[in-house]
Amino acid sequence: MRRVDGANRTTVTEFVLLGFPGSPSLRLPLFLTFLSVYLLSFTNTLIIFVVLMDSTLQTPMYIFLGNLSFLEIWCTTATVPKLLATCLSRVVAISAPGCIAQLHFFFSTGATECILRAAMAYDRYMAMCSPLRYSLLMNGQICLKISAGSWVGGFFAPLLPTILISHLNFCGPQKINHFFCDSDPIFKLSCSDTFFMEALSYTFSSAVILSSFLLTLSSYGSIVATVVRLSSREARKKTFSTCASHLTVVTIYYGTIIFAYVRPPAKCNFTIGKVVSVFYCVLTPLVNPLVYTLRNQEVKKAFRKFLVRKAFFFTRVIEKF
Repeated sequence: MRRVDGANRTTVTEFVLLGFPGSPSLRLPLFLTFLSVYLLSFTNTLIIFVVLMDSTLQTPMYIFLGNLSFLEIWCTTATVPKLLATCLSRVVAISAPGCIAQLHFFFSTGATECILRAAMAYDRYMAMCSPLRYSLLMNGQICLKISAGSWVGGFFAPLLPTILISHLNFCGPQKINHFFCDSDPIFKLSCSDTFFMEALSYTFSSAVILSSFLLTLSSYGSIVATVVRLSSREARKKTFSTCASHLTVVTIYYGTIIFAYVRPPAKCNFTIGKVVSVFYCVLTPLVNPLVYTLRNQEVKKAFRKFLVRKAFFFTRVIEKF
């Protein structure tokens, strides 16, 4: 803290992240658990690499999946390192500018993910319900424009609330009841009137989350309605299996973020909020590659082909020596 000239109060220049409360004996198991999940989530890197290396996977569906995988890496990197630090130490400090930067990065990646998930659902809707027009309406160029628009839109969506939050006065205490700089714990620490900013943040988050959720839900609903009319029982079974796994991830992701951010201001239980945050910060990035790609036969085939080529290359190198 530092004292403000001419005022009998102090202003906060750094915050302390409290993380999860509990016995010290639980800290190491929690750290190892979160670390393991965090490292496993980097299988997203493998998906990006396979999509880039195999020309057969450079289609709209896999371009979106590559973007989502890249996004998940950054989303977890924005929050999980501080979560791991809070498991090992009772005092984890973050500067006030660093806290605002983390908040914006977290919400911008979250907004981008919502837009990307809606685009992915719409892509599957077009492929299943309008196959004859699919190549015209969802070609590679359009897909890249949608992906770029998702990133740009996701960056700018939380920009105004972040700028307003950065101008709040923080007079202490400086302890954030979370494992990263989330909006509600920051609002609780401010000595400014935060009603307008809380309402604005609630409006922005609700608009992004609910619009993308409704588009995703309607897309999968239309797919299910189309599949029901299929004459082939095997085709229905295969499509329902794929949709069920996708909807499971969508339900977990949207269910947790709707619980966390689509609610009136000032109604917040920080303990429950931290548990819910683990789902969309830690678990969802791990589940995404398993559901969307590693269960996909095309991705498995491309990965096996890549391994065979590498094995052949290393065999030739060894033979030369």
